[in-house]
Amino acid sequence: MGKHADLLARHQAKLPAWLALYYEHPISIVDGDGRRVVDAEGKEYLDFFGGILTTMTGYKTPGVVKAIQEQAEKMLHTSTLYLIEQQIEFAEMVTELSPIPDAKVFFTNSGTEANDAALLLATSYRHSNQILAMRNSYHGRSFAAISITGVRSWSASSLSPVQTTYIHGGYKYRSPFGHLPDKEFTAACVQDLRDMLNIATAGDVAAMIAEPIQGVGGFVVPPDGFFGAMKEVLDETGILFIADEVQTGWGRTGDNFWGIEAHGMTPDMMTFAKGAGNGLAIGGVIARAEIMDCVQANSISTFGGNPLAMAGAKANIEIALEQDLQTNAQKVGQQLRSAIEDLGETEAVIGEVRGKGLMIGVELVESGSKTPNPKATKAILESAREQGLLIGTGGLSGNVLRIAPPLSLTAEEADEGFEIIKKAIEDADTL
Repeated sequence: MGKHADLLARHQAKLPAWLALYYEHPISIVDGDGRRVVDAEGKEYLDFFGGILTTMTGYKTPGVVKAIQEQAEKMLHTSTLYLIEQQIEFAEMVTELSPIPDAKVFFTNSGTEANDAALLLATSYRHSNQILAMRNSYHGRSFAAISITGVRSWSASSLSPVQTTYIHGGYKYRSPFGHLPDKEFTAACVQDLRDMLNIATAGDVAAMIAEPIQGVGGFVVPPDGFFGAMKEVLDETGILFIADEVQTGWGRTGDNFWGIEAHGMTPDMMTFAKGAGNGLAIGGVIARAEIMDCVQANSISTFGGNPLAMAGAKANIEIALEQDLQTNAQKVGQQLRSAIEDLGETEAVIGEVRGKGLMIGVELVESGSKTPNPKATKAILESAREQGLLIGTGGLSGNVLRIAPPLSLTAEEADEGFEIIKKAIEDADTL
């Protein structure tokens, strides 16, 4: 029995059956450097998924490693019952980078927990348990987060602490309004929002939460300005807007530092996680001070904002800024996306290529139709791994390739990865 087979047997014996694993023969990643990783049996891969958009600056980034080592030699944990200088410093950095005026930040351990906290703030501030969420959305796996997740395969329970109304989102490829030009498409979705507010809510809605680009939903990109138009409707009655930047923040989309900036509006709250810590457990909510301070009870976060995570995250964001990884994401992402778009002209299995920066989705269909093709998606995932490339999958039907390398990806590595994707797609086009 090989190392991976042994680990799989032990995993299945002691861990939940619903804990998702990639590949017919799952692998364990044990080492990495730059954009490359090594598995437990010694095979090397170019990583185009980064631990689900988490390894943002790359593996073994020297400045991040140094910050973690230096902090680990001093203090790992104290809790928010005490002043934490590293937390204060990172809070100052995050709020300065945020587009939200007079902002404060609350640190958590994950994007799920950040979205959970944002729901607490919104419902407390607005004295309402009604939430608007987008169809095809994903916001985490906690009891509250799954209740605002619009992808059934990731929503384990219909029970909910909030009342959720799902709004038509920016998924043009499969929308009944998808044939319309962007401006008219946006107008139709805004009208749907107005209709749902009048039909499906009691009127006193707390907030709308939305991903600027849907992640698990298949890297769905709405037209620029889409959420700005929706916020105009929300502002009429004071409904808050929460931008879930867990996957889109810190420059990943290339065009903007925060994904929501493409929509010409300022959200009332933003959540973040993943890339901020480059692998450290971190998340957070950024909100206007009056919203953040509305909770009328004591609270703490035992691990949220701990010195180790704060020191590493601060170093990580400093590196992203100093190296201008946002611009790199825009340039190298356009190079990679253009190559895949050209491939789509000849490969019938490719229904749509979409994305921004280093956040690229490839929707796979059965030849000559828009019928989702999860079989081809799985085959491409497996083929890419065999050839030494890690990518992700997503979409409502599991038929979208998700390509999201570290933002430090080089042009040469983009070409290398594309050649593997190309061969895997060409092989799958015969399925």
